[in-house]
Amino acid sequence: MNERKLNFWDVVAIGVGGMVGGGIFAVLGLTLSLAKGGAPISFLLAGLVALLTSYSYAKLSLRYPSEGGTVEFLIRAFGNNLFTSYLNTLLLASYIIMLALYSYAFGSYASALFTGSEIGVAVKIFIVGVLFFFGIINALGSYISGKSEDIMVALKVGILLLFVVIGFTTGDLSRLSPENWSKLVDILTGGFVIFLAYEGFELIANASHDVHDPQRVLPRAYYTAVSLVIVLYVMVSAVAAANLTPEEVERYKDYALAVAAKPALGHFGFVLIGIAALLSTASAINATLYGSSRISYLIAKFGELPRTLEKKVWKNATEGLLLIVVLSALFALFTDLENISMAGSVGFLLIFTSVNVAHFILRKETKSNVLLILLAIVSTVAASVILVTYNLKASPNVLRGTAVVLFGTLLFEGSYRILRGVNLRRYVDWRLKDIEENFKRREEHLKKLQEAIKRAFPDAQVEVEELPPHVRINVTTSRDWKDEKKLESKLKEEAGLEKHHTFHLKFRKRHGTNTLR
Repeated sequence: MNERKLNFWDVVAIGVGGMVGGGIFAVLGLTLSLAKGGAPISFLLAGLVALLTSYSYAKLSLRYPSEGGTVEFLIRAFGNNLFTSYLNTLLLASYIIMLALYSYAFGSYASALFTGSEIGVAVKIFIVGVLFFFGIINALGSYISGKSEDIMVALKVGILLLFVVIGFTTGDLSRLSPENWSKLVDILTGGFVIFLAYEGFELIANASHDVHDPQRVLPRAYYTAVSLVIVLYVMVSAVAAANLTPEEVERYKDYALAVAAKPALGHFGFVLIGIAALLSTASAINATLYGSSRISYLIAKFGELPRTLEKKVWKNATEGLLLIVVLSALFALFTDLENISMAGSVGFLLIFTSVNVAHFILRKETKSNVLLILLAIVSTVAASVILVTYNLKASPNVLRGTAVVLFGTLLFEGSYRILRGVNLRRYVDWRLKDIEENFKRREEHLKKLQEAIKRAFPDAQVEVEELPPHVRINVTTSRDWKDEKKLESKLKEEAGLEKHHTFHLKFRKRHGTNTLR
């Protein structure tokens, strides 16, 4: 019962770490080539779409705290049918594409760092090497998490901020003036083609049941994480646009950020950004292999998240892990960066649109602002339409890979359900089912909790606040206590509540006639 809960900055680190993984390093050059001096506007527009969608995730995470995250929200709104099964498979495919993008970026930067240029064979060797290296690391159980991830996030963000501060002193700021911007449609496309760079904030949802004081922490963490990344991306893209000529952007598109650091920091800057890119992409590959992609695989295979892991095929490796590594490597090796980015961006835009629609359906359960939900829906739909329409005219070949992903996952999902007969469960996370059932019995649990509180603090005054499925119990007492979290765990245990049950105790000290938090 004493398992550590995540605080505000832990949750922000999950979101920031998920977003600042490898996307900014991999696709910055693509946005610069499309939007030119208007690249910061592209990142701002894409960020606003992500921020609106984070409102849906924040509200849904509070109402349905589940390790299933996105898939759980979709089931709550649309039911456990072929449509939600397809969206889960599309989510898994999008994570594989993201891994391919990260490994592609790793290969490009590694080749540039170790060979001095982007050599095709070297890039492919690094792509396969990094994916299988972290596949083996995860298979052996050596997954780095917790505070080490916080440090990794701080390190890579710190390097980018250093690049921004110094880069503004060496760049040609006139390149950012409106006359050097591309057309509006190119700026919009430049933003939405790199929407994948903002993917990652939704990972907070998968950890929502482990958050301390979720009513206060979750919404603030979502909005803070996305807002911080918007500011970071806008500044980074502005400095890159100011330090690179159009010719350099085209020539070094796959590792443009490292080249952009040269005017500010010389060869040291190139190496520093290259190291940051390797660090970011490697940590993102490691985290994604173990985390969200495997959750999506487990749901696809069993229709729910089992209490124990699935069948092992080699030592501690799972078949899902091996399959994801192989498919990611194939995507990265046999599709180019633009195809990878396009398929990933469209995939996540469709997923996020579905989540926003799900939020609209569940708006009474979440007690949300309907206008913000509608704005989120409109923004993700508009982003998808603009992205697809532009590429139909400018580069229809790019959409072929996207079409293969969209229709291929649908065909696979339909066939898989018929052949295997596996369907999504009513709840993919057994904890959420348990939480919902216990919330219905909240009066019974509250009575036991109050009895336990009175035994520990006979003078206690108890106030109850409900925000389904959360129940917050404010306890005011003149007596002292040592560790609030341990005390909460002890009292919940006495009342027969499990650690994942969403009953939260908050203790306040009474001094005379005054009550202090």
